[in-house]
Amino acid sequence: MNAIRTLVFLMVAILNSLNANAATLISQRFCADPSVHFFAGKFYLYATNDQDNSGKYWDSTDWRLFTSTNLNTWEDNGSFLSAKIFAWAGEKAKAWAPEAAERNHQYYFYAPVGGKQIGVAVSQSPQGPFKDARQSPLVESPRDQNAGDEPIDPAVFIDDDGQAYLYFGTRIPKVVALTKDMIHLQGEIKNVVINGFPADDAKKKYGEAPYLHKHQGLYYFSFSTGWPGQIVYATASSPLGPFQYRGVIIDYLPISTNHHAIIEHEGETTLFYHNKTAVSGGNFKRHIFQDKLTYTENGEINPISLAQ
Repeated sequence: MNAIRTLVFLMVAILNSLNANAATLISQRFCADPSVHFFAGKFYLYATNDQDNSGKYWDSTDWRLFTSTNLNTWEDNGSFLSAKIFAWAGEKAKAWAPEAAERNHQYYFYAPVGGKQIGVAVSQSPQGPFKDARQSPLVESPRDQNAGDEPIDPAVFIDDDGQAYLYFGTRIPKVVALTKDMIHLQGEIKNVVINGFPADDAKKKYGEAPYLHKHQGLYYFSFSTGWPGQIVYATASSPLGPFQYRGVIIDYLPISTNHHAIIEHEGETTLFYHNKTAVSGGNFKRHIFQDKLTYTENGEINPISLAQ
């Protein structure tokens, strides 16, 4: 009887472990900072190319692209764009966390090239070739008032009324409207207000990696709380906020950064983020994973449980 009980206990433990670690690895290649979109009948995942960095810093100089027709298997389409496309950034430009958007059959690629500038490129195809859309930074610190000390991690959201917004920044989240051509700022850069952080948790604050998506009429602003950080979220009735803190999506991971993206397609929501695998990787050599995201009846996001 004891042997049977032990066997049952082990089986339950194994099943729980499998359920807690259901995330899918996108590629064995080291990549991070996913930006995922459904363009022209296919899924496109733009990423920071950790494979070719020094392993001592986030100093890669190009971006990687993966594509999928079903969100189950991903094809590596190679390093499709170099940071050198932004000639104004100089020889020391770094290819950091990217973003993409589509409007009027044009595809826009947004990316920091270090800690002070965000560039934007444009193409007729989701995978390029891209060209510099402005010949100058879209956002630059200290050129632009209230751009913050480190305008990185761009995220673009186009609302149902067609208005596009750019979110970015570390430590203090920023938002600014974009003009219809998607390559100019419209109005002032504003701080994103997040209310309701738990008073008993000093670590619970905005760190980096802002992202906005909309679900059943509600705006979800998600982000990393720091280094290391949780992925948490807040909600509002407007894309400009103010947002009310709601909870944790992914708890702390054994890596110094986290950066995520969320895509809703045909009634299902999928979360992408980076981490290290059980056998390789680290703070500068990261892997991208995906997992299903679900909601409660009152619109709360169910936390994703990952085996550590």
